[in-house]
Amino acid sequence: MPANRNISDETPILLGTGNPSKQAALRWLLDGLPLNLTTPSQLGLADAPDERGDTHYEIAKAKALDWSRSGSMLTIATDGGLVLPALGDAWESRYTHRFAGPKATNLQRLERLLQLMKPFHGEQRRATWVEAMAIADRGELLASWELNGATGVIADKAATVPESEGFWAFSVWYFPDLGKTYDQLSQELREEIDDHWAQLRAKVREFFTHHWRTGP
Repeated sequence: MPANRNISDETPILLGTGNPSKQAALRWLLDGLPLNLTTPSQLGLADAPDERGDTHYEIAKAKALDWSRSGSMLTIATDGGLVLPALGDAWESRYTHRFAGPKATNLQRLERLLQLMKPFHGEQRRATWVEAMAIADRGELLASWELNGATGVIADKAATVPESEGFWAFSVWYFPDLGKTYDQLSQELREEIDDHWAQLRAKVREFFTHHWRTGP
């Protein structure tokens, strides 16, 4: 662990994604820590690294390493997706964003998922989210995690229209006990259901708090 390195509020840290919604999620993970967060566009880094790896864990590590080399700085990257047991080999969580085609819109992705899930009912529509995160510094991997989030079901229809740059699946990932889809949950409710982002927030904050010295 990098216990002998210092981080101050002037130390640049790259959020390794070009997606504004994921950038916002990463900022929330690190909110209140003395970190100077930047994005690829702010650094003029136009080319996102290729997603490679057989698991979300491997993909997140590759992203963090590649972005950290491109930006020559500490980088945080993630990769995640829906786990849908009922679909078997017809579904791969790694391709949650691309399963409907590389140029599909969020609305098209949503419509395609609802079509795939149409034959299933009740517990057969069970859906979990898996998310991995990695932290790297100029090509050196410092920390990484993969974890399972809450378990809900895929609703029969979306509660809201997914944003063009948002996490489209969250508008149809439904929690019957709460009567809400994921994107309708308050932060308090998300923490109650063992949310993947809440779990990652605890891990990444522990990393920076206990393994890095902050200050000049």
